[in-house]
Amino acid sequence: MYTPIFLFVFTLRAFLGETEAASQHVNKDLASSGHYNARFHVYEEQPYGIDFTYHNYEQMSQFLRTTSLRFQNLTALYSIGKSVKGRDLWVMVVSSSPYEHMIGKPDVKYVANIHGNEAVGRELMLHLIHSLVTNYGTEPYITWLLDNTRIHILPSMNPDGFEVSKEGYCEGGQGRYNARGFDLNRNFPDYFKQNNKKSQPETEAVKEWVSKIQFVLSGSLHGGALVASYPFDNTPNSRICRSAPLCAVFQSYTSAPSISPDDDVFRHLSLIYSRNHGSMYQGLPCSPSQPGFKNGITNGAQWYPLTGGMQDFNYVWNGCMEITLELSCCKYPPASDLQFYWDENRAALIKFLAEAHRGIRGFVVDENGNPIERASIKVKSRDVSFLTTKYGEFWRILLPGAYKLEVYANGYLPREIEFRVVEQHPTSFNVTLLRANRHPGDEEPGVNFYNGNRDHVNRDHVIHFRPHSSGTNTASEANGGIFSSLSNGFNSFVSNWFG
Repeated sequence: MYTPIFLFVFTLRAFLGETEAASQHVNKDLASSGHYNARFHVYEEQPYGIDFTYHNYEQMSQFLRTTSLRFQNLTALYSIGKSVKGRDLWVMVVSSSPYEHMIGKPDVKYVANIHGNEAVGRELMLHLIHSLVTNYGTEPYITWLLDNTRIHILPSMNPDGFEVSKEGYCEGGQGRYNARGFDLNRNFPDYFKQNNKKSQPETEAVKEWVSKIQFVLSGSLHGGALVASYPFDNTPNSRICRSAPLCAVFQSYTSAPSISPDDDVFRHLSLIYSRNHGSMYQGLPCSPSQPGFKNGITNGAQWYPLTGGMQDFNYVWNGCMEITLELSCCKYPPASDLQFYWDENRAALIKFLAEAHRGIRGFVVDENGNPIERASIKVKSRDVSFLTTKYGEFWRILLPGAYKLEVYANGYLPREIEFRVVEQHPTSFNVTLLRANRHPGDEEPGVNFYNGNRDHVNRDHVIHFRPHSSGTNTASEANGGIFSSLSNGFNSFVSNWFG
Protein backbone atom coordinates (compact mmCIF):
# COMPACT_ATOMS: atom_id res chain seq x y z
CA MET A 1 0.00 0.00 0.00
CA TYR A 2 1.56 3.29 -0.96
CA THR A 3 1.39 6.37 1.19
CA PRO A 4 -0.42 9.55 0.09
CA ILE A 5 -0.12 10.35 -2.79
CA PHE A 6 1.02 7.11 -4.49
CA LEU A 7 3.82 6.71 -1.94
CA PHE A 8 5.26 9.32 -4.20
CA VAL A 9 5.77 5.93 -5.70
CA PHE A 10 9.36 5.70 -4.49
CA THR A 11 9.78 9.29 -3.24
CA LEU A 12 9.58 12.18 -5.62
CA ARG A 13 13.28 12.89 -5.40
CA ALA A 14 14.24 9.38 -6.40
CA PHE A 15 11.76 9.36 -9.26
CA LEU A 16 12.83 12.71 -10.60
CA GLY A 17 16.43 11.56 -10.46
CA GLU A 18 15.53 8.50 -12.51
CA THR A 19 13.40 10.53 -14.92
CA GLU A 20 16.17 13.11 -15.31
CA ALA A 21 18.63 10.35 -16.19
CA ALA A 22 16.17 8.91 -18.68
CA SER A 23 15.54 12.37 -20.09
CA GLN A 24 19.26 12.96 -20.60
CA HIS A 25 19.54 9.65 -22.43
CA VAL A 26 16.57 10.42 -24.68
CA ASN A 27 17.66 14.01 -25.25
CA LYS A 28 20.87 12.76 -26.81
CA ASP A 29 18.70 11.33 -29.55
CA LEU A 30 16.64 14.50 -29.73
CA ALA A 31 19.59 16.85 -29.85
CA SER A 32 20.08 16.31 -33.56
CA SER A 33 16.46 17.22 -34.23
CA GLY A 34 16.71 20.62 -35.82
CA HIS A 35 13.05 21.58 -35.85
CA TYR A 36 10.77 22.03 -32.84
CA ASN A 37 7.00 22.58 -33.16
CA ALA A 38 6.11 24.83 -30.22
CA ARG A 39 2.38 24.38 -30.74
CA PHE A 40 2.37 20.68 -29.92
CA HIS A 41 5.80 20.47 -28.23
CA VAL A 42 6.85 17.89 -30.81
CA TYR A 43 10.36 17.22 -32.10
CA GLU A 44 9.44 16.71 -35.71
CA GLU A 45 12.46 15.65 -37.72
CA GLN A 46 13.72 12.85 -35.48
CA PRO A 47 11.92 9.62 -36.41
CA TYR A 48 9.39 8.47 -33.86
CA GLY A 49 7.70 5.11 -34.09
CA ILE A 50 7.13 1.74 -32.55
CA ASP A 51 7.82 -1.65 -34.11
CA PHE A 52 5.46 -4.59 -34.22
CA THR A 53 7.47 -6.59 -31.74
CA TYR A 54 7.20 -7.41 -28.05
CA HIS A 55 8.72 -4.92 -25.67
CA ASN A 56 10.12 -6.02 -22.32
CA TYR A 57 9.78 -3.83 -19.24
CA GLU A 58 12.81 -1.66 -19.97
CA GLN A 59 11.85 -1.19 -23.62
CA MET A 60 8.25 -0.38 -22.72
CA SER A 61 9.40 2.14 -20.10
CA GLN A 62 11.77 3.75 -22.59
CA PHE A 63 9.00 4.11 -25.18
CA LEU A 64 6.67 5.71 -22.65
CA ARG A 65 9.35 8.15 -21.47
CA THR A 66 10.28 9.03 -25.02
CA THR A 67 6.63 9.68 -25.84
CA SER A 68 6.18 11.89 -22.78
CA LEU A 69 9.21 13.93 -23.80
CA ARG A 70 8.22 14.34 -27.43
CA PHE A 71 4.53 15.06 -26.85
CA GLN A 72 4.52 17.09 -23.66
CA ASN A 73 1.28 18.86 -24.51
CA LEU A 74 -0.53 15.59 -25.17
CA THR A 75 0.85 13.07 -22.67
CA ALA A 76 1.64 12.67 -18.98
CA LEU A 77 3.43 9.67 -17.52
CA TYR A 78 2.89 8.53 -13.94
CA SER A 79 3.23 5.39 -11.86
CA ILE A 80 0.41 4.11 -9.66
CA GLY A 81 2.72 1.83 -7.68
CA LYS A 82 5.12 -1.07 -8.05
CA SER A 83 4.90 -4.76 -8.76
CA VAL A 84 6.15 -7.38 -6.33
CA LYS A 85 9.59 -7.20 -7.95
CA GLY A 86 9.67 -3.40 -7.91
CA ARG A 87 8.69 -2.64 -11.48
CA ASP A 88 6.63 0.51 -11.97
CA LEU A 89 3.00 0.21 -13.01
CA TRP A 90 3.18 2.95 -15.62
CA VAL A 91 0.10 4.85 -16.74
CA MET A 92 0.15 7.28 -19.63
CA VAL A 93 -2.50 9.96 -19.99
CA VAL A 94 -3.23 10.95 -23.56
CA SER A 95 -5.29 14.12 -23.86
CA SER A 96 -5.07 17.75 -24.90
CA SER A 97 -5.06 18.36 -21.11
CA PRO A 98 -2.76 15.62 -19.87
CA TYR A 99 -1.72 17.16 -16.54
CA GLU A 100 -5.03 18.60 -15.36
CA HIS A 101 -8.53 17.22 -15.14
CA MET A 102 -10.83 18.88 -17.68
CA ILE A 103 -13.85 19.92 -15.65
CA GLY A 104 -17.00 18.47 -17.11
CA LYS A 105 -15.15 16.04 -19.38
CA PRO A 106 -14.78 12.32 -18.60
CA ASP A 107 -11.77 10.21 -17.68
CA VAL A 108 -11.55 6.74 -19.26
CA LYS A 109 -9.00 3.96 -19.06
CA TYR A 110 -7.58 0.79 -20.53
CA VAL A 111 -5.79 -1.82 -18.41
CA ALA A 112 -3.81 -4.53 -20.19
CA ASN A 113 -1.63 -7.52 -19.30
CA ILE A 114 -3.29 -8.27 -15.94
CA HIS A 115 -2.31 -11.83 -16.83
CA GLY A 116 1.36 -11.61 -17.73
CA ASN A 117 1.23 -14.25 -20.47
CA GLU A 118 -1.65 -12.54 -22.31
CA ALA A 119 0.60 -10.23 -24.25
CA VAL A 120 -1.33 -8.85 -27.24
CA GLY A 121 -3.18 -6.16 -25.27
CA ARG A 122 0.08 -4.87 -23.80
CA GLU A 123 1.51 -4.21 -27.26
CA LEU A 124 -1.78 -2.82 -28.61
CA MET A 125 -1.74 -0.20 -25.84
CA LEU A 126 1.69 1.02 -26.93
CA HIS A 127 0.49 1.25 -30.53
CA LEU A 128 -2.69 3.01 -29.41
CA ILE A 129 -0.63 5.64 -27.60
CA HIS A 130 1.51 6.10 -30.69
CA SER A 131 -1.54 6.36 -32.95
CA LEU A 132 -3.30 8.92 -30.74
CA VAL A 133 -0.36 11.29 -30.38
CA THR A 134 0.72 11.13 -34.02
CA ASN A 135 -2.78 11.65 -35.41
CA TYR A 136 -3.87 14.47 -33.10
CA GLY A 137 -4.42 17.64 -35.08
CA THR A 138 -4.73 15.80 -38.41
CA GLU A 139 -7.42 13.15 -37.85
CA PRO A 140 -10.63 14.95 -36.77
CA TYR A 141 -12.15 12.10 -34.76
CA ILE A 142 -9.01 11.54 -32.68
CA THR A 143 -8.58 15.28 -32.24
CA TRP A 144 -12.14 15.57 -30.94
CA LEU A 145 -11.64 12.58 -28.63
CA LEU A 146 -8.46 13.97 -27.04
CA ASP A 147 -9.95 17.46 -26.75
CA ASN A 148 -12.93 16.12 -24.81
CA THR A 149 -11.59 13.07 -22.94
CA ARG A 150 -8.66 12.13 -20.72
CA ILE A 151 -7.48 8.64 -21.68
CA HIS A 152 -5.42 6.75 -19.07
CA ILE A 153 -3.55 3.70 -20.40
CA LEU A 154 -1.93 1.09 -18.14
CA PRO A 155 -0.10 -1.15 -20.65
CA SER A 156 1.00 -3.75 -18.10
CA MET A 157 -0.61 -4.42 -14.74
CA ASN A 158 1.55 -7.54 -14.34
CA PRO A 159 5.04 -6.70 -15.64
CA ASP A 160 6.64 -9.42 -13.50
CA GLY A 161 4.48 -12.10 -15.09
CA PHE A 162 5.24 -10.85 -18.60
CA GLU A 163 8.98 -11.10 -18.03
CA VAL A 164 8.77 -14.87 -17.44
CA SER A 165 6.20 -15.59 -20.17
CA LYS A 166 7.16 -17.26 -23.44
CA GLU A 167 6.37 -15.99 -26.92
CA GLY A 168 4.49 -18.53 -28.99
CA TYR A 169 2.79 -20.20 -26.00
CA CYS A 170 -0.91 -20.05 -26.78
CA GLU A 171 -2.11 -21.84 -23.64
CA GLY A 172 -0.92 -22.67 -20.16
CA GLY A 173 -0.20 -20.65 -17.05
CA GLN A 174 3.49 -19.69 -17.20
CA GLY A 175 3.60 -15.96 -16.49
CA ARG A 176 -0.13 -15.69 -15.84
CA TYR A 177 0.32 -14.89 -12.15
CA ASN A 178 2.24 -12.18 -10.35
CA ALA A 179 5.61 -12.92 -8.74
CA ARG A 180 3.91 -14.34 -5.64
CA GLY A 181 1.76 -16.74 -7.64
CA PHE A 182 -1.52 -14.81 -7.39
CA ASP A 183 -4.02 -14.40 -10.22
CA LEU A 184 -4.61 -10.64 -10.18
CA ASN A 185 -8.00 -11.01 -11.87
CA ARG A 186 -9.17 -13.09 -8.89
CA ASN A 187 -7.75 -10.67 -6.32
CA PHE A 188 -10.31 -7.87 -6.05
CA PRO A 189 -13.15 -7.49 -3.53
CA ASP A 190 -16.25 -9.33 -4.69
CA TYR A 191 -19.87 -8.52 -4.01
CA PHE A 192 -21.27 -12.02 -4.37
CA LYS A 193 -18.76 -14.13 -2.45
CA GLN A 194 -16.06 -13.81 0.17
CA ASN A 195 -12.63 -13.36 -1.39
CA ASN A 196 -9.99 -14.41 1.12
CA LYS A 197 -7.02 -14.18 -1.21
CA LYS A 198 -4.33 -11.88 0.16
CA SER A 199 -4.46 -8.57 -1.68
CA GLN A 200 -1.41 -8.04 -3.88
CA PRO A 201 0.61 -4.84 -4.48
CA GLU A 202 -0.58 -4.60 -8.08
CA THR A 203 -4.20 -4.97 -7.01
CA GLU A 204 -3.83 -2.43 -4.21
CA ALA A 205 -2.31 0.04 -6.66
CA VAL A 206 -5.27 -0.26 -9.04
CA LYS A 207 -7.79 -0.02 -6.20
CA GLU A 208 -6.17 3.19 -4.95
CA TRP A 209 -5.96 4.56 -8.48
CA VAL A 210 -9.64 4.10 -9.28
CA SER A 211 -10.61 5.51 -5.88
CA LYS A 212 -8.92 8.80 -6.75
CA ILE A 213 -10.26 9.29 -10.28
CA GLN A 214 -13.91 8.97 -11.26
CA PHE A 215 -13.45 6.81 -14.34
CA VAL A 216 -16.57 6.64 -16.49
CA LEU A 217 -15.58 3.83 -18.84
CA SER A 218 -12.92 1.13 -18.87
CA GLY A 219 -11.68 -1.84 -20.85
CA SER A 220 -9.63 -4.72 -19.44
CA LEU A 221 -7.57 -6.43 -22.16
CA HIS A 222 -7.02 -10.19 -22.10
CA GLY A 223 -6.16 -13.08 -24.43
CA GLY A 224 -7.11 -16.69 -24.94
CA ALA A 225 -10.49 -16.09 -26.60
CA LEU A 226 -12.15 -13.65 -28.98
CA VAL A 227 -15.11 -12.02 -27.23
CA ALA A 228 -16.28 -8.95 -25.30
CA SER A 229 -17.45 -10.05 -21.85
CA TYR A 230 -19.52 -7.87 -19.53
CA PRO A 231 -20.70 -7.92 -15.86
CA PHE A 232 -21.53 -9.66 -13.80
CA ASP A 233 -18.61 -12.09 -13.76
CA ASN A 234 -19.84 -13.72 -10.59
CA THR A 235 -23.11 -15.16 -9.36
CA PRO A 236 -24.46 -16.47 -6.07
CA ASN A 237 -24.53 -19.96 -7.64
CA SER A 238 -21.28 -21.63 -8.68
CA ARG A 239 -20.76 -23.59 -11.86
CA ILE A 240 -18.41 -26.54 -11.96
CA CYS A 241 -16.51 -25.72 -15.14
CA ARG A 242 -15.90 -22.90 -17.55
CA SER A 243 -16.51 -22.70 -21.27
CA ALA A 244 -13.51 -24.49 -22.71
CA PRO A 245 -12.71 -27.91 -24.19
CA LEU A 246 -12.88 -29.60 -20.80
CA CYS A 247 -16.46 -28.38 -20.44
CA ALA A 248 -17.50 -30.90 -23.07
CA VAL A 249 -17.28 -33.46 -20.29
CA PHE A 250 -19.90 -31.51 -18.35
CA GLN A 251 -22.30 -30.54 -21.11
CA SER A 252 -25.31 -31.02 -18.84
CA TYR A 253 -24.08 -28.20 -16.62
CA THR A 254 -24.95 -24.77 -17.96
CA SER A 255 -24.61 -21.33 -16.38
CA ALA A 256 -27.30 -18.72 -16.42
CA PRO A 257 -26.26 -15.11 -17.01
CA SER A 258 -25.72 -12.94 -13.94
CA ILE A 259 -27.60 -9.80 -14.94
CA SER A 260 -26.46 -6.38 -13.73
CA PRO A 261 -28.78 -3.39 -13.35
CA ASP A 262 -27.12 -1.85 -16.42
CA ASP A 263 -27.29 -4.96 -18.58
CA ASP A 264 -28.61 -3.04 -21.61
CA VAL A 265 -25.70 -0.59 -21.46
CA PHE A 266 -23.10 -3.30 -20.99
CA ARG A 267 -24.47 -5.25 -23.93
CA HIS A 268 -24.35 -2.07 -26.02
CA LEU A 269 -20.75 -1.31 -25.02
CA SER A 270 -19.71 -4.87 -25.82
CA LEU A 271 -21.40 -4.68 -29.21
CA ILE A 272 -19.68 -1.37 -29.96
CA TYR A 273 -16.33 -3.09 -29.57
CA SER A 274 -17.34 -6.31 -31.30
CA ARG A 275 -18.88 -4.63 -34.35
CA ASN A 276 -15.93 -2.28 -34.82
CA HIS A 277 -13.48 -5.17 -34.51
CA GLY A 278 -12.28 -6.89 -37.65
CA SER A 279 -13.82 -10.28 -36.83
CA MET A 280 -15.06 -10.48 -33.23
CA TYR A 281 -18.65 -9.74 -34.26
CA GLN A 282 -18.77 -13.04 -36.18
CA GLY A 283 -18.72 -14.91 -32.87
CA LEU A 284 -16.62 -17.76 -34.18
CA PRO A 285 -15.07 -20.18 -31.67
CA CYS A 286 -11.31 -20.38 -31.30
CA SER A 287 -11.44 -24.15 -31.83
CA PRO A 288 -14.11 -26.75 -32.66
CA SER A 289 -14.23 -27.84 -29.01
CA GLN A 290 -14.90 -24.33 -27.71
CA PRO A 291 -18.16 -22.37 -27.85
CA GLY A 292 -18.89 -19.49 -30.15
CA PHE A 293 -20.43 -16.26 -28.91
CA LYS A 294 -23.45 -14.69 -30.57
CA ASN A 295 -22.36 -11.31 -32.01
CA GLY A 296 -19.00 -11.77 -30.29
CA ILE A 297 -20.25 -10.86 -26.80
CA THR A 298 -21.14 -12.73 -23.61
CA ASN A 299 -22.24 -12.20 -20.05
CA GLY A 300 -19.24 -13.05 -17.91
CA ALA A 301 -20.91 -15.45 -15.51
CA GLN A 302 -22.77 -17.19 -18.34
CA TRP A 303 -19.42 -17.94 -19.94
CA TYR A 304 -17.85 -18.98 -16.63
CA PRO A 305 -18.21 -17.49 -13.12
CA LEU A 306 -15.22 -16.15 -11.23
CA THR A 307 -14.67 -14.52 -7.85
CA GLY A 308 -12.56 -11.39 -7.38
CA GLY A 309 -12.63 -10.08 -10.95
CA MET A 310 -11.64 -6.52 -11.80
CA GLN A 311 -14.61 -5.59 -14.00
CA ASP A 312 -17.22 -6.30 -11.31
CA PHE A 313 -15.10 -4.38 -8.79
CA ASN A 314 -14.93 -1.33 -11.04
CA TYR A 315 -18.68 -1.37 -11.54
CA VAL A 316 -19.96 -2.11 -8.03
CA TRP A 317 -17.38 -0.27 -5.97
CA ASN A 318 -16.70 2.73 -8.22
CA GLY A 319 -19.57 3.09 -10.69
CA CYS A 320 -17.17 2.63 -13.62
CA MET A 321 -18.53 0.74 -16.63
CA GLU A 322 -15.82 -1.82 -17.39
CA ILE A 323 -15.92 -4.73 -19.80
CA THR A 324 -13.36 -7.45 -20.50
CA LEU A 325 -11.95 -7.66 -24.01
CA GLU A 326 -10.51 -11.03 -25.06
CA LEU A 327 -8.47 -10.12 -28.12
CA SER A 328 -6.68 -13.24 -29.36
CA CYS A 329 -7.25 -16.97 -29.38
CA CYS A 330 -3.54 -17.43 -28.71
CA LYS A 331 -2.44 -15.82 -25.45
CA TYR A 332 1.12 -14.97 -26.56
CA PRO A 333 1.21 -15.27 -30.37
CA PRO A 334 4.36 -14.73 -32.45
CA ALA A 335 5.36 -11.09 -32.88
CA SER A 336 4.81 -11.49 -36.62
CA ASP A 337 1.06 -11.53 -35.88
CA LEU A 338 0.98 -8.19 -34.03
CA GLN A 339 0.34 -6.09 -37.15
CA PHE A 340 -2.75 -8.23 -37.79
CA TYR A 341 -4.05 -7.75 -34.24
CA TRP A 342 -3.51 -4.00 -34.44
CA ASP A 343 -5.41 -3.78 -37.71
CA GLU A 344 -8.24 -5.85 -36.20
CA ASN A 345 -8.54 -3.73 -33.04
CA ARG A 346 -7.54 -0.16 -33.87
CA ALA A 347 -10.99 1.18 -34.77
CA ALA A 348 -12.69 -0.70 -31.92
CA LEU A 349 -10.25 0.62 -29.31
CA ILE A 350 -11.01 4.21 -30.32
CA LYS A 351 -14.77 3.89 -30.87
CA PHE A 352 -15.23 2.18 -27.52
CA LEU A 353 -13.68 5.08 -25.58
CA ALA A 354 -15.96 7.58 -27.31
CA GLU A 355 -18.96 5.87 -25.66
CA ALA A 356 -18.09 7.80 -22.49
CA HIS A 357 -19.88 10.69 -24.20
CA ARG A 358 -23.19 8.85 -24.37
CA GLY A 359 -25.94 9.32 -21.76
CA ILE A 360 -25.95 12.10 -19.17
CA ARG A 361 -23.50 14.51 -17.63
CA GLY A 362 -23.70 17.50 -15.33
CA PHE A 363 -22.98 18.95 -11.92
CA VAL A 364 -24.54 18.73 -8.48
CA VAL A 365 -24.43 22.12 -6.73
CA ASP A 366 -25.93 23.84 -3.70
CA GLU A 367 -28.24 26.85 -3.81
CA ASN A 368 -25.21 29.15 -4.10
CA GLY A 369 -23.79 27.28 -7.07
CA ASN A 370 -21.00 25.59 -5.09
CA PRO A 371 -20.17 22.03 -6.14
CA ILE A 372 -21.24 19.20 -3.85
CA GLU A 373 -18.64 16.45 -3.61
CA ARG A 374 -19.58 12.81 -2.97
CA ALA A 375 -23.25 13.29 -3.69
CA SER A 376 -24.78 9.87 -4.35
CA ILE A 377 -26.32 9.52 -7.81
CA LYS A 378 -28.57 6.67 -8.88
CA VAL A 379 -30.71 6.13 -11.94
CA LYS A 380 -34.02 4.86 -10.63
CA SER A 381 -34.45 1.08 -11.00
CA ARG A 382 -30.68 0.71 -11.60
CA ASP A 383 -29.36 -0.13 -8.17
CA VAL A 384 -25.73 0.82 -8.64
CA SER A 385 -24.97 4.27 -7.31
CA PHE A 386 -22.01 6.48 -8.13
CA LEU A 387 -20.52 9.58 -6.53
CA THR A 388 -19.82 13.10 -7.72
CA THR A 389 -16.25 14.37 -7.95
CA LYS A 390 -14.83 17.23 -5.90
CA TYR A 391 -16.13 19.53 -8.66
CA GLY A 392 -19.64 18.10 -8.31
CA GLU A 393 -19.40 16.34 -11.69
CA PHE A 394 -21.32 13.26 -12.69
CA TRP A 395 -21.60 11.11 -15.81
CA ARG A 396 -23.64 8.03 -16.62
CA ILE A 397 -23.68 6.04 -19.83
CA LEU A 398 -27.31 5.37 -20.81
CA LEU A 399 -29.16 4.38 -23.96
CA PRO A 400 -31.92 6.57 -25.45
CA GLY A 401 -35.06 6.71 -23.31
CA ALA A 402 -36.77 8.39 -20.36
CA TYR A 403 -35.27 8.05 -16.88
CA LYS A 404 -35.40 9.40 -13.33
CA LEU A 405 -32.29 10.42 -11.42
CA GLU A 406 -32.16 10.16 -7.63
CA VAL A 407 -29.64 12.47 -5.94
CA TYR A 408 -28.68 12.39 -2.25
CA ALA A 409 -26.05 14.24 -0.24
CA ASN A 410 -25.39 14.47 3.47
CA GLY A 411 -26.98 17.65 4.81
CA TYR A 412 -29.22 18.24 1.78
CA LEU A 413 -32.75 17.38 0.80
CA PRO A 414 -32.84 14.54 -1.76
CA ARG A 415 -34.09 15.24 -5.26
CA GLU A 416 -35.55 13.23 -8.09
CA ILE A 417 -35.20 14.55 -11.66
CA GLU A 418 -36.82 13.27 -14.82
CA PHE A 419 -34.78 13.45 -18.01
CA ARG A 420 -34.52 11.98 -21.48
CA VAL A 421 -31.49 10.59 -23.29
CA VAL A 422 -31.22 10.93 -27.07
CA GLU A 423 -28.94 9.20 -29.56
CA GLN A 424 -27.36 12.28 -31.11
CA HIS A 425 -25.59 13.81 -28.09
CA PRO A 426 -25.26 13.50 -24.30
CA THR A 427 -27.97 15.07 -22.14
CA SER A 428 -26.50 17.81 -19.94
CA PHE A 429 -28.10 19.26 -16.84
CA ASN A 430 -27.25 20.46 -13.34
CA VAL A 431 -28.90 19.41 -10.09
CA THR A 432 -29.34 21.94 -7.28
CA LEU A 433 -29.76 20.55 -3.77
CA LEU A 434 -31.24 22.55 -0.89
CA ARG A 435 -29.82 22.29 2.59
CA ALA A 436 -31.80 20.32 5.17
CA ASN A 437 -31.90 20.68 8.93
CA ARG A 438 -29.81 17.62 9.53
CA HIS A 439 -27.05 16.98 12.03
CA PRO A 440 -23.51 16.25 10.90
CA GLY A 441 -22.82 12.55 10.77
CA ASP A 442 -26.35 11.52 9.85
CA GLU A 443 -26.48 8.64 7.39
CA GLU A 444 -27.15 9.55 3.78
CA PRO A 445 -30.58 8.45 2.62
CA GLY A 446 -31.00 6.09 -0.29
CA VAL A 447 -27.83 4.09 0.12
CA ASN A 448 -28.41 0.83 -1.74
CA PHE A 449 -26.88 -2.59 -1.53
CA TYR A 450 -24.71 -2.17 -4.62
CA ASN A 451 -23.08 0.96 -3.23
CA GLY A 452 -19.89 -0.83 -2.27
CA ASN A 453 -17.13 0.34 0.05
CA ARG A 454 -16.26 3.74 -1.38
CA ASP A 455 -15.23 5.76 1.68
CA HIS A 456 -12.10 7.03 -0.03
CA VAL A 457 -10.23 10.29 -0.02
CA ASN A 458 -11.13 13.01 -2.48
CA ARG A 459 -10.98 11.97 -6.11
CA ASP A 460 -8.86 13.47 -8.86
CA HIS A 461 -5.74 13.85 -6.70
CA VAL A 462 -3.23 12.13 -8.96
CA ILE A 463 0.45 13.01 -9.19
CA HIS A 464 1.82 13.20 -12.73
CA PHE A 465 5.56 13.33 -13.15
CA ARG A 466 6.34 16.02 -15.68
CA PRO A 467 9.41 15.15 -17.77
CA HIS A 468 12.41 17.49 -17.94
CA SER A 469 14.04 18.60 -21.54
CA SER A 470 -1.70 -6.18 2.63
CA GLY A 471 -4.71 -7.73 4.14
CA THR A 472 -7.48 -9.77 2.51
CA ASN A 473 -10.30 -8.70 0.27
CA THR A 474 -13.75 -8.65 1.79
CA ALA A 475 -17.22 -8.92 0.34
CA SER A 476 -20.73 -8.07 1.39
CA GLU A 477 -21.65 -11.73 1.58
CA ALA A 478 -19.66 -14.81 2.53
CA ASN A 479 -20.03 -18.03 0.60
CA GLY A 480 -18.89 -21.34 2.03
CA GLY A 481 -19.29 -25.03 1.51
CA ILE A 482 -17.21 -27.85 0.10
CA PHE A 483 -18.95 -27.82 -3.29
CA SER A 484 -18.17 -24.13 -3.76
CA SER A 485 -14.53 -24.68 -2.82
CA LEU A 486 -14.25 -27.64 -5.17
CA SER A 487 -15.84 -25.85 -8.11
CA ASN A 488 -13.79 -22.69 -7.57
CA GLY A 489 -10.63 -24.79 -7.46
CA PHE A 490 -11.58 -26.59 -10.66
CA ASN A 491 -12.33 -23.27 -12.41
CA SER A 492 -8.94 -21.96 -11.30
CA PHE A 493 -7.20 -25.03 -12.75
CA VAL A 494 -8.93 -24.76 -16.11
CA SER A 495 -8.42 -20.99 -16.32
CA ASN A 496 -4.67 -21.60 -16.47
CA TRP A 497 -5.23 -23.10 -19.90
CA PHE A 498 -8.01 -21.05 -21.44
CA GLY A 499 -8.62 -17.30 -21.49
